[in-house]
Amino acid sequence: MDQSDMIDTGVASPGQAVPGQAVPDQAPPHQATGRFSRDAVKRLFPVLLLLVLMAAFSVLSPRFLRFANLMIVAEQAVVLLVAALGMTFVIIAGSIDLSVGAIVALAALATAWTAPTLGIAAIVPACLVGLACGIVNGVVVAKGKVPSFIVTLGAMVVYRGIVLFFTRGAPISIDDEGFLDVFSGRVFGVPTSALIALLLVVVTVVILDRTVFGREVRAVGGGERIAFLTGIGVDRTKIALFALLGLLCGMAGLLQGARAMAATAQLGEGLELDVIAAVVVGGTPLTGGIGGIGGTILGALIITVLSNGMNSIGLDPYFQNIVKGLVLVGSVFVTIDRKKIGIIK
Repeated sequence: MDQSDMIDTGVASPGQAVPGQAVPDQAPPHQATGRFSRDAVKRLFPVLLLLVLMAAFSVLSPRFLRFANLMIVAEQAVVLLVAALGMTFVIIAGSIDLSVGAIVALAALATAWTAPTLGIAAIVPACLVGLACGIVNGVVVAKGKVPSFIVTLGAMVVYRGIVLFFTRGAPISIDDEGFLDVFSGRVFGVPTSALIALLLVVVTVVILDRTVFGREVRAVGGGERIAFLTGIGVDRTKIALFALLGLLCGMAGLLQGARAMAATAQLGEGLELDVIAAVVVGGTPLTGGIGGIGGTILGALIITVLSNGMNSIGLDPYFQNIVKGLVLVGSVFVTIDRKKIGIIK
């Protein structure tokens, strides 16, 4: 058959362009491979960093990998992890909370006041104090339309001032044995606080990945305007996620008070930086919209292993902050999504 006799069906054969139809751009194979490699590095970075740190400290300190020290690491990570679970929701939503350390101290103070009379039921006032602080933060951010950074910076000063006012700088001890046995004891060598943290991990994973609220949090972080136009109550979601963070900080304050057997004016100072670092190092970018609890767990372990390992090898305490800062900056540099850099809140 002659080529001129062929019927034009208007359908292009593979590799043939139809007149008037745009041909989709296809990235060259080497560019696609490079993009896949960068995504893989971002996704696996927390795991690789944790493995590198553990390998390095196990070589530099023979006692680092002993069971007793690993249980100490687990116990040290509890307060950081519990607070970071709540911070994950806030950062995924594109906000920030700088008052978590002060809320933890305030909840510990409530615990110290009520544990002698309530025993293990002191968990109720501790969590209520944290919840109230979170709701206040959320209402001011959502209804007042004030940036979360400014609101929680001021709240940090206020909550810390309340702690200082009532303690007058003196520690308030917690002596109730039943309370301490439950929240700072051990079961077969494993800290009960670590088991509580594990339970909270399961609960927060379900909330973030299996509920409508979790999807709304991600939607708000991806774009508040778009989330609003799709019918999501942005203000309600913001108040709820700050309340959840406050509730978890209340639990963290109770656990920290039980571990220290006292509430002090300095308790929780600087915790907010470690909490944010744990979430970011775990792969949840400050740009919001994406992230998960699994990465936060890895981030909390990285921060705790780093601190424990530096202590085990006898590194100068003043130099340790420099190392932590470098790890945080390096992690942000590797994991940040630069295409969304314009919507950082």
